[in-house]
Amino acid sequence: MQSVDQLRDYSQISDASVSRITSALEAAGYLKVRKGYIGKRPRTWLSLTPMGRTALARHLAALQTIADTAQEAGDQAEGTAETRRHH
Repeated sequence: MQSVDQLRDYSQISDASVSRITSALEAAGYLKVRKGYIGKRPRTWLSLTPMGRTALARHLAALQTIADTAQEAGDQAEGTAETRRHH
């Protein structure tokens, strides 16, 4: 579970952006939001729901596929350029 302050500091976005994104992800069923206090200071904690974990895993897999495809294309381009130099 992460606090909103930790998320904001890590992602380096404004409180307003964190709030807007958090609301959208909660409405989509991806986040659970828990509010409480530490002493007299209000705090908000966030955690992924099972659906949110699944969506995140799929998103990361898609990003990995993009990175792998780009790497393969780069390797092929280097191989083609190397072949041209030797002919």
